[in-house]
Amino acid sequence: MAASSAPKLTATLREEKGKGAARRARRAGNVPAVIYGHGSDPQHLSVPARDFAAILRANGTNAVIDLDIDGKSQLALTKQVDVHPIKSYIEHADFLIVRRGEKVTVDVLIVVEGDAQSGSVVTQDANALQVEADALSIPEQIVVSVEGAVPGTMVHASDIELPAGVTLIAAPETLVVAVHEAKTAAEPEDEAAEGEEAAEAGEGAAEAASDESAE
Repeated sequence: MAASSAPKLTATLREEKGKGAARRARRAGNVPAVIYGHGSDPQHLSVPARDFAAILRANGTNAVIDLDIDGKSQLALTKQVDVHPIKSYIEHADFLIVRRGEKVTVDVLIVVEGDAQSGSVVTQDANALQVEADALSIPEQIVVSVEGAVPGTMVHASDIELPAGVTLIAAPETLVVAVHEAKTAAEPEDEAAEGEEAAEAGEGAAEAASDESAE
């Protein structure tokens, strides 16, 4: 989240725990969540599902949120979001307590843009890159351009220019994107010729088997 301020979200302390309590929270339009960090005991929360989803759409999965927990403000990083694999609603969320000016380690989504040289194929080997950034200046994504790249081009983590204040944590040699020469498809005539040869070979084998039977 590249912003100087954090979106606000109302949270309520959850006294009930367990799967049954979580299901009841979701039926009421809330997301069950846990907040922890900085040596504090974990707290079980409920946050409005619709408002939370809107924040994630606007700020990405590494959203830093100003949680209003029963009237007390607490800055928190969205550390993990569990989404139902079929129905796509948010099942659970983990929040990590952070402080202004604090550095955090996060995985940032990689987006590949541009067109490589004609006759080449681009493969993306890493979908995210682990970096360290100020809690309130986490980039939503890291863009890698392959515009005009020729076959044989390889982009490693160390080759990517990161925004100011963002430090690479992932291994520098991590392969992110590679450009390969596209394989040439077989010509139709060649395929037809191969088919005819296979057919002739089959007929020859059948005739040989017939001759042996006759003998």
